[in-house]
Amino acid sequence: MRVGFIGLGNMGGRMTRRLVDAGTPVLGFDTDPGRAPAVGATPAGGVRAVVEGSDVVLLSLPDSAVVEAVVLGPGGVLASGRAGQVVVDLSTAAPASTVRIHAALAGIGVDYLDAGISGGAAAAERGTLTIMVGGSPRALSTVEPVLAAFASKVVHMGGSGAGHTTKVLNNFLNAVSLAATAEVMVAAKRAGLDLAQVLDVFNASSGVNFATLNRFPHIIRGDYLEGGLTSALMTKDVALYVDSLGQLGVPSLSAAGPLAAFGLANNLGYADKISNRVVDAIGDVAGGTRLYATEEH
Repeated sequence: MRVGFIGLGNMGGRMTRRLVDAGTPVLGFDTDPGRAPAVGATPAGGVRAVVEGSDVVLLSLPDSAVVEAVVLGPGGVLASGRAGQVVVDLSTAAPASTVRIHAALAGIGVDYLDAGISGGAAAAERGTLTIMVGGSPRALSTVEPVLAAFASKVVHMGGSGAGHTTKVLNNFLNAVSLAATAEVMVAAKRAGLDLAQVLDVFNASSGVNFATLNRFPHIIRGDYLEGGLTSALMTKDVALYVDSLGQLGVPSLSAAGPLAAFGLANNLGYADKISNRVVDAIGDVAGGTRLYATEEH
């Protein structure tokens, strides 16, 4: 299968590199023309060139507005796709938009899989991402050898939209645990507690979560695990969660906390930095507190 990749940023670039390193040539396109050669892809002149030159087209884009422009816009996938192709959307996108795109592409015989990813930049580099997929099981079986280059767990969640719905729910839990743990760790620092000891206790207690296990052991040493989801994108994902729950008729009672935390981070200049920097935004308000010692703090 000929593989094309559109969107070669933090995650798309890493997934492309895994494919190339596994011996799969990739035809790549990004609005930044330097990204394709940087990750070993053959640069394409645009979306149409990728679609016309590929059997499987992977997308890793910021949000549904960009996905819709790439798929449904002039010169996009719908305009240049052909029957038998499979498009795999690895973005975090609105499930309702996903279902509309699926129906549009089905009209020309193109399978559209919504494939939310989890694990972050480090898992992408290791090839251990988890992928939650919605759409045709047959199409998924076709592209599984491609996904295996960067994912260790691929789960079919159901019909169109099921993958992106699962991803939105997962990202909300990620946002809650990160924002809440950041707040707690700043409080622990202000209280004069040993932060490594605090994490050790949390991780053996009922407060344990992904952030206490995998993020803050690094952050308290000044390593923010750069390269992952930004605060601006995290805010987008939480808003997407609220919108999705509204469509499902479920109250989103816990969204205010992470919206406030990442909104604060955005307003204090951390919007384009990794979302782990939310702890610095909270620390800024708490008298310039940092979890680790530097010359400035």
